[in-house]
Amino acid sequence: MAETNKVGTVIQAVREEKGLSQEVVSGLAGIGRTHLSAIERGVRKPTLETFFKIAEALDMPASELMKRIENAHK
Repeated sequence: MAETNKVGTVIQAVREEKGLSQEVVSGLAGIGRTHLSAIERGVRKPTLETFFKIAEALDMPASELMKRIENAHK
């Protein structure tokens, strides 16, 4: 799996685990819903700043989100 897609897949999985919509997470992160959707689909790569904002919106330390991405599909 491509790294970009892995990032998006994990972000989407965490968002769904927490029962949050793209609208809610994107609003909390201060990014557009279409931007979040593109990240989740692997079409766009999040900047480091956006990654931290998404992690905060998911109420998760960025380090934990990164661990999940590193461990995904090993």
